[in-house]
Amino acid sequence: MVTPPAIVFADDALVVADKPAGLLAVPGRGPAKADCLWARVRREFADALVVHRLDEATSGLMVFARGAAVQRALSIAFAARAVRKAYVAVVAGTPAADHGEIDLPLVADWPNRPRQIVDAARGKPSLTRWRVLARGEGTARLALEPVTGRSHQLRVHLAALGHPIVGDRLYAPPAVAAAAPRLLLHASALAFAHPLHGTPVDVASAPAF
Repeated sequence: MVTPPAIVFADDALVVADKPAGLLAVPGRGPAKADCLWARVRREFADALVVHRLDEATSGLMVFARGAAVQRALSIAFAARAVRKAYVAVVAGTPAADHGEIDLPLVADWPNRPRQIVDAARGKPSLTRWRVLARGEGTARLALEPVTGRSHQLRVHLAALGHPIVGDRLYAPPAVAAAAPRLLLHASALAFAHPLHGTPVDVASAPAF
């Protein structure tokens, strides 16, 4: 039995759903990867269209457009960085500072897809802001704001900072990757102007870790 999606917000123009970790955002190749958040949302909202994506390992908020016109408007808003995105992560180690920025260009590591790498010559500009929420025994909980939206941006940036995300099977050392049963990264908030009438839409979701 397929679990119905957790709907955080819905109206005639858009749907915001909470994706569990381990579920694809959109279908993968082949029937074994047909199940995804989009497919589950479409069982309830048949006109839902994809606007953006989350990694399979990441949990949290995704917005879907109800119709092509709204999809275009939301896609433009994401591209123009008019959508505020917030994440929560648990990372290995404890940053000395309370906040900071990671400004490192990223590009696909083609021989090792889907991995991304820092590349000063070929990478696209990528900026992440971070802030410490709490410090623990050998870990820290961070609030993250990806100013740009590159693939795996938060995961690569935090690994490059020396504080990989706990449970990250792609970018963390083996001991850190094995320290949690899942990637401890959650898309916790989205804020943007409603594409039809400009009213602020501000949705939040608390991480399960």
